[in-house]
Amino acid sequence: MVEAAVRDAEVVINLVGILFERGEQQFDAVQAKGAGSVARAAAQTSARLVHVSAIGADADSRAAYARSKAQGEALVLAEAPEATIFRPSIIFGPEDQFFNRFAAMARISPFLPLIGGGHTRFQPVFVGDVAHAIAKAAAGDTKPGTTYELGGPDVRTFKELIEFVLATAGQRRLLMPVPFALAELQASVLQFLSTPPLTPGQVELLKRDNVVSAAAKREGRTLEALGIEPASIAAIVPTYLRRFRS
Repeated sequence: MVEAAVRDAEVVINLVGILFERGEQQFDAVQAKGAGSVARAAAQTSARLVHVSAIGADADSRAAYARSKAQGEALVLAEAPEATIFRPSIIFGPEDQFFNRFAAMARISPFLPLIGGGHTRFQPVFVGDVAHAIAKAAAGDTKPGTTYELGGPDVRTFKELIEFVLATAGQRRLLMPVPFALAELQASVLQFLSTPPLTPGQVELLKRDNVVSAAAKREGRTLEALGIEPASIAAIVPTYLRRFRS
């Protein structure tokens, strides 16, 4: 099926990923073996490959999500050594599952949880900037076999991002710190919902910052190095969170 989809293609872009597992949609199958299958098919047609992974991909992580992302990257480079890999931080835009999600929660909940105290740092990146980077890679304007880390201009803690959401949506809510141990207990139950708001793996990921590394900056593996000036959350997010205002 994958081979048929990429037949005669000059560029193959793999954006496939999942946030939680259900049925046959397992991290290993989708984000590891699936990525390898796409890379193998692209290599067979000599197509240029662009693979989108995630900051936090780590073969030694306790979170299956992060391990599968790292394994997917390894399989991609094994099949297509000249592939370009992008690791974005959390991506924001009109349909995002971060700012929209917490703005919607603020409408109905008297409080919002700060897992681990809300100290985890993120570097949200605009979907349009990620798309611009992918277009550059598709055109051959990236270094072959290189992993880029994509982040916006703002590094904010989880708490600061939630405060930004509330201010933008014109809401005032209690922010309740939730220790990691308690969050893991809650997630162990919530993970069985059809669309879980929190899973144990997501709690584990929140124990590490999700920002562009110093090495990526030093080695020119960033949006700025590609000549892209990243948009800020302040410039974009208010345009689509207005609908949540009272």
